[in-house]
Amino acid sequence: MLTACKSSKKEVSPATNLNDTEVSSLSHEQEKNITNIKQLTFGGDNAEAYFSFDNKNLVFQATNKKWNAECDQIFTMPIDGYGNTPPPMLSTGLGRTTCSYFMPGNQSVLYASTHLGDSACPASPRTVGGKYVWPIYEDFDIFVADMKGNITKQLTTEPGYDAEATISPDGKMIVFTSTRSGDLELYTMNIDGTNVKQITTGLGYDGGAFFSPDSKQLVFRASRPKTDEAVKAYKDLLKQGLVQPTNMEIYVCNVDGSDLKQVTDLGRANWAPYFHPSGKKILFSSNHHSQSGRQFNIFSINVDGTGLKQVTFDEAFDAFPMFSFDGKKLVFSSNRNNGGTRDTNVFIADWVE
Repeated sequence: MLTACKSSKKEVSPATNLNDTEVSSLSHEQEKNITNIKQLTFGGDNAEAYFSFDNKNLVFQATNKKWNAECDQIFTMPIDGYGNTPPPMLSTGLGRTTCSYFMPGNQSVLYASTHLGDSACPASPRTVGGKYVWPIYEDFDIFVADMKGNITKQLTTEPGYDAEATISPDGKMIVFTSTRSGDLELYTMNIDGTNVKQITTGLGYDGGAFFSPDSKQLVFRASRPKTDEAVKAYKDLLKQGLVQPTNMEIYVCNVDGSDLKQVTDLGRANWAPYFHPSGKKILFSSNHHSQSGRQFNIFSINVDGTGLKQVTFDEAFDAFPMFSFDGKKLVFSSNRNNGGTRDTNVFIADWVE
């Protein structure tokens, strides 16, 4: 995540009994598209919360020592949250996990994990040569687990990074990012892991993909190094299992990779995209408007690149927006209301057009 970290910590009451004043304190006056904001987690690093197909539950990743999660593990909770009660862990508690998503039927989830390579949390470098980086762990593979945390299937077995998997709304297909070609590209496969197809081919990091509401398109973040210097820097970092995520734009294409189009051209880091329920707009996180580059907010933009609009206005970090499948609610992660710490929490709100 493109977040920062802790200092002193303030105790926050569970969200189950927030009064009107407390609820309004979670929002900013300019945030006209989200209302009735509710905080669902209280401490630690919580992110990438995604709805079940019946809109009743969320699955998310969290680092929280109080939950026996020294590095990211997968958890689930109802859309009302558990307050300060630890939620059930669905991953093994070993290695590091990422990018969970409900399977059709809402009785299982898929996620990526490094636990087969090493049961310990892998090292997580943040800077190399003064450059902010994300690690790309070669031990990541994609698994399916039931709601008791039992792994029922392994979907990828290729050497290298396989992660960032999400599922089409029609429940038929999975999109994920892999290094099996030697670069970070998008792939699709059937819901059972068969019929793997490479979707993107451009040099650079293609990741964080989601399907459109009609399951016919993909939206994703991508870096596209152009100069000889940028290409060399990208390839050198990738050889070390690292990427520099500070220059990414939003792209869309058909599920077979055709009709690839760049949606944003804003500079800096534009990422965590998700389709609006209409399929005509995209929500994403960006720091393009921040002089320091440290402030991330959620924006919306039309698929054709017009109509850019700021949605959230917190001064630190808002990202990972996802709509409920009925389009009524938005879940996202934010550093708001964290008592001056670096905690990132999950929030849910009603969506207002």
